[in-house]
Amino acid sequence: MSDRHTAAAAALPLSGVRVLEFCHTIMGPSAGLILADLGADVIKIEPANGDPTRRRIGFAAGFFATFNRNKRSFAVDLKSAEGRALLYRLAGSADVVLENFAPGTMERLGCGYDDLSQKNPRLIYCALKGFLSGPYEHRPALDEVVQFMAGLAYMTGPPGQPLRAGSSVIDIMGGMFAVIGVQAALRERERTGRGQTIKSALFESTAFLMMQHMAGEVVTGRPLPPMPAREGAWAIYEPFATADGEQIFVGLTSNGQWQRFCEQFGRRDLLDNSAYRTNEDRVRARATLHPIVAAIIAGHKQAELAELFDRIDIPFAPVAKPGDLFDDPQLNAQGRMLEIDFPGGVRAKLPRLPIEIGEHDFALRRQAPAIGEHTAEILAELGFARHEIAALATRGVVAVKE
Repeated sequence: MSDRHTAAAAALPLSGVRVLEFCHTIMGPSAGLILADLGADVIKIEPANGDPTRRRIGFAAGFFATFNRNKRSFAVDLKSAEGRALLYRLAGSADVVLENFAPGTMERLGCGYDDLSQKNPRLIYCALKGFLSGPYEHRPALDEVVQFMAGLAYMTGPPGQPLRAGSSVIDIMGGMFAVIGVQAALRERERTGRGQTIKSALFESTAFLMMQHMAGEVVTGRPLPPMPAREGAWAIYEPFATADGEQIFVGLTSNGQWQRFCEQFGRRDLLDNSAYRTNEDRVRARATLHPIVAAIIAGHKQAELAELFDRIDIPFAPVAKPGDLFDDPQLNAQGRMLEIDFPGGVRAKLPRLPIEIGEHDFALRRQAPAIGEHTAEILAELGFARHEIAALATRGVVAVKE
């Protein structure tokens, strides 16, 4: 790692932790991203032609640049004996392995836990899969598959129209649970001196999200309807149309908020109406109350309402689109947006790691790497001379960015 990058990472919480990432698409790379942002040296192991995610189009076009910042690329042919020998040598210096390939792939490559732990008993090996151990563990899975399988799609769409969530929430959540497991295993290794295997999975992550609905079914004694048709706990808790053709979400969840809303719009008559006195009263009277509130909001523009609700401390949200976030003042405060390079010479701002830990700066230290951008650098760290690296590249064992 260059002196500049070493200095930038040195003070971060996971400084000194080396991670080998055998991952593609989102689930595994999101785990690697979090560890890298926290200061770990994350080395992305990829074939000579690169992670296939680099070539995705459509919905997935931005995946690689998004989930691979602050990492180094080591391009190697793991199907060759020489390539595996290099990987084994690198594994000897690693703390963590992340892999999210189909079940059995790493074992066939000779890079499973049994293979790598022989080289390094302290290695923590994290497999990110579709399912944890059990009758489904042999199945391939995708974010969208498990959203339908575990009930998230059913709860998201209106009745009869199951709908996946509007982001790859389960891939990213599975990556986050992997990081939690890795951190716990690193802590345990301090006591035992040994590594171990960890597994994170898409299906069980989705089921974890469904706990609240499972519990609700137990308490109420009946199946819960999808969220768009749910029995609301609050009378006013949804988006409304505004005068300028936009929408704004308003949540009046307390009696104090209801009072401030009515006073702001000069509707003392609503406060004096016993049918709307408490939240529970308002829920029961929602059929009559909702059109009244909708009419009030429809008389004002979105920006005017946002300023007003902010001032009187009422929960609200303009209904935004992803592109609206680039210039969001909260996201841009204190440099929290990172300038990311995309293919074609495009640069755009994306959010950084959404946590604050003391005075640490979880900044952009590296853009997403080119294929094999750091192969020579990493081999040099392992003690290879320049001519040896060139010979490996000539034989196609590794790919080195010129």
